[in-house]
Amino acid sequence: MLRMRGVWTMRVYLDNCCFNRPFDDQSQARIRLAAEAKLEIQQRIEDKQIELAWSYVLDYENQANPFEERREVISRWRTAATVDVEETAAILRQAREIADHGLHAKDALHVACAMAAGCDFFLTTDDLVVKRMREFAGIAVTDPTQFIIEVE
Repeated sequence: MLRMRGVWTMRVYLDNCCFNRPFDDQSQARIRLAAEAKLEIQQRIEDKQIELAWSYVLDYENQANPFEERREVISRWRTAATVDVEETAAILRQAREIADHGLHAKDALHVACAMAAGCDFFLTTDDLVVKRMREFAGIAVTDPTQFIIEVE
């Protein structure tokens, strides 16, 4: 956790699949639970209980979203972020190292940005990312449902 202005504040990074979870088909219980957890996390961000980190990778992926309404809703979260990470050579180097854990390039860039932003948690609904990053010491990687369980 980060120390800011005399209080402990947790900082999280949500990847693009996290931001899109509430828009997914909610017929499966697992997806509904993740969507509810993500909405709870958003509420905690709005209530200033948790800090949100943003990055250029989120902007890039969100711009490729074919659904205009989703793009607009997700892009508004950028204004709630306490930190907005831009590309640097250090982030690109870190992403290459993270990709060695078996992640796709964009996923590795997201994780590298979260680390550069000083995040305590990287949140994703991608099971493969959670699995591959389980042993990674640089940042805690989990899904929104597990995050809510762990921080309660």
